Amino acid sequence: MRVFVTGVAGQLGHDVMNELAAREMEGVGSDLAPEYSGIADGSAVTAMPYVPMDITDAASVEKVITDANVDAVIHCAAWTAVDAAEEEENQPKVHKINAVGTENIARICKKRDLKMLYLSTDYVFDGQGETPWQPDCKDYRPLNVYGQSKLDGELAVSSLLDKYFIVRIAWVFGKNGKNFIRTMLNLGQKYDTIRVVNDQIGTPTYTFDLARLLVDMIVTDKYGYYHATNEGGYISWYDFTKEIFRQACAAGHTEYAKVHVIPVTTQEYGISKAARPFNSRLDKHKLTEMGFSLLPAWQDALARYLKELE
Repeated sequence: MRVFVTGVAGQLGHDVMNELAAREMEGVGSDLAPEYSGIADGSAVTAMPYVPMDITDAASVEKVITDANVDAVIHCAAWTAVDAAEEEENQPKVHKINAVGTENIARICKKRDLKMLYLSTDYVFDGQGETPWQPDCKDYRPLNVYGQSKLDGELAVSSLLDKYFIVRIAWVFGKNGKNFIRTMLNLGQKYDTIRVVNDQIGTPTYTFDLARLLVDMIVTDKYGYYHATNEGGYISWYDFTKEIFRQACAAGHTEYAKVHVIPVTTQEYGISKAARPFNSRLDKHKLTEMGFSLLPAWQDALARYLKELE
């Protein structure tokens, strides 16, 4: 199978390309950059074809994907700066990338009868209550511009295609980019005290583990909606931060032992432009029901990620 992957300069697209390479499958990577530069030395991605493509340009999308002669598309590219999406001048661009760009890809997948896998988010829901969100739930109520734009992308895919996977994820971290773990480690080197919210609940997702699942999916015809995060239980950002510093100390970075993490409510924290969901719990039983393997525990994923950062 030959797979086209968008957003390969980002955390997930990078790991999907490496997973394809590890399985000796053909991948064609794409991103905005004219040259593919933001990858680690020795990455298997460098041996795979790369083509620049602007997903908001329908003509470019059709030409590039047609010329790539692929069997499927894994669409990782997205605007992910949640707070910046709230700025009035950015909102048209956010919609164009996450909604229009996704529709452009879905249309060429329909025209060429390609499978499409679209990465979405728990932000399509309102984050209320404590019950985990089911993958087939249609009770959409995004709280912010980013969530609405990703929902618009979902609706474009599901309305245009039959051969699609929509995979919602949350709290993403990976080696090839910025993420919460890197931010906390950097803050821990600068400050003795850090305030972290403890009333937003979910589970982290390691892109290395997620990439394996996505490649497992794309070779099947088990289409539909899925939720995918690491196992290990639901936690708060405060819980996650405490474990980040605990594991970093255990790995020999004793400078983090001095960091005092203070739990605060979202209201007390109070500096985000975009409203965040309190309930990011995603139910993942459908994965096992459809024969897919669950991702490893987030604690194990964190340990492997910290080792990668070394």
